[in-house]
Amino acid sequence: MLSASEFSSPVTLALLGSTGSIGTQALDVLRAQPGRFRVAVLTAQRQWQLLVAQAREFRPAAVVIGDESLRGAVQAALHDLPQIEVLAGAQALAEVVTRPEINIVLTALVGYAGLLPTVAAIQAGKDIALANKETLVVAGQLITALVKQHGVRLLPVDSEHSAIFQCLVGEAHNPIEKIILTASGGPFRGRSALELETVTKAQALKHPNWDMGAKITIDSASLMNKGLEVIEAKWLFGLRDEQIDVVVHPQSIIHSLVQFQDGSLKAQLGLPDMKLPIQYALAYPQRLPNQFPRFSFLDYPNLSFEAPDYEAFPNLELAFGAMRRGGNAPCILNAANEIAVAAFLREQLGFRQMSDLVAGCLAQVSYLAQPLLDDLVATDAETRRYASESIKNYELKIKN
Repeated sequence: MLSASEFSSPVTLALLGSTGSIGTQALDVLRAQPGRFRVAVLTAQRQWQLLVAQAREFRPAAVVIGDESLRGAVQAALHDLPQIEVLAGAQALAEVVTRPEINIVLTALVGYAGLLPTVAAIQAGKDIALANKETLVVAGQLITALVKQHGVRLLPVDSEHSAIFQCLVGEAHNPIEKIILTASGGPFRGRSALELETVTKAQALKHPNWDMGAKITIDSASLMNKGLEVIEAKWLFGLRDEQIDVVVHPQSIIHSLVQFQDGSLKAQLGLPDMKLPIQYALAYPQRLPNQFPRFSFLDYPNLSFEAPDYEAFPNLELAFGAMRRGGNAPCILNAANEIAVAAFLREQLGFRQMSDLVAGCLAQVSYLAQPLLDDLVATDAETRRYASESIKNYELKIKN
């Protein structure tokens, strides 16, 4: 096993979304592997003070603050470190990932915002460690074609997709019969559709197993996160729609499974900790030693499994339906969900009404069977407009 000092040169990475849940855990991984990685770029949308603290510690060549109004604050806070270039805005984000010194781009942005910088990085020949599932949900066919065209690696960071990826190592010549994505069931597992009508934002933000940002936590509570992962898996692993299944596994120890054509199942197990899949993606194909907590079966004597409740959690079926329809339907699903979750967090929509909004957008927004990138950008904008107007109309009805 090579020590850190024996690596010929460090892997240079751009970390998009360094102040979020995945981003901060990725930096924990880098701290534990001194000499193995070098940070070239850090980015954040609005958390400029944390971005500045990270820049002072890791000394990247550039930082990008998405909210352009905060550029001055970041520049002032880093005035004594003129070697760190301070950039701002979406265009800067898409440009900075193409810099020649970058080997790999970890996309830890939340939502649709990850699409265009990921496209730019792939076109520049950068390997992608993908923690932004929405990129493949919105534009899976386009992204996978670009990956093949430019000969880059697309390495999954989501725990479920990392599990499948790990199970497929050494199985290149063995066809997959199906994959099984596991879901914790979230904080409302076992509740009926009627009971879910009255759940609160505070209740939805209490995930039983994972510590994540607000948007992903709400998605997990509604099972939309699992629906997005279903679509992501289709493109990551080149699967047919019918090859993807979901099972609820409340303990979150088995992260996902692969079933082969002989009926054999392979699973990847571990504690619910995102640092392991982050490290695996960044160091692949090596497994680096670490001090992460170890799993023991004695601590989990009972592992249980159950079918998802599609009636109580219609988001999962909406996602399967969008995947089967194809075209820009998954893009509509994602944009509608982002607006719905934001409205729920502002307490403008109830928990179950998020699904109603998504279903309405899928029914009303223009469908395209073979969208190009510009079409997907337009679809995203159209869906957000329609969803936002629907929320305003709903609020007006409530007032009247």
